[in-house]
Amino acid sequence: MRKSKRKGRTETVRLELCDLCAATFAESGAVRGYVPHSSSASSTNDWFDGLRRITTCGAEHFTVIKALYEQRPFVQEELWAAKITQALTASPPVLSITELASRTGLHEPEIERAIAWHNERRSPRRMT
Repeated sequence: MRKSKRKGRTETVRLELCDLCAATFAESGAVRGYVPHSSSASSTNDWFDGLRRITTCGAEHFTVIKALYEQRPFVQEELWAAKITQALTASPPVLSITELASRTGLHEPEIERAIAWHNERRSPRRMT
């Protein structure tokens, strides 16, 4: 936040950060929207799963960043892995696949595919 003087009184101006150029600007000038992104799982509303909120300093930057996200493939297993990670980090430990399914809304085959997808992408650990 920054303060500006207007007509003899101080008002607070909330700042935003552009997701493309990292410029800061007044919140009132923000261009916002959602883009498909399979690593994004919402902690508050399942409807937003698979959507990433972007904020830019103008319509031109919004168009550029939206085009960049559209080039990225949407991988269902990545979304499921994000939901699993969220459930495992935001709650008490999970004791079974059934409990994990209940917390994520996923079925056991989806959980298994997400775990396999995640494990395929893990960097190999170095043995010392």
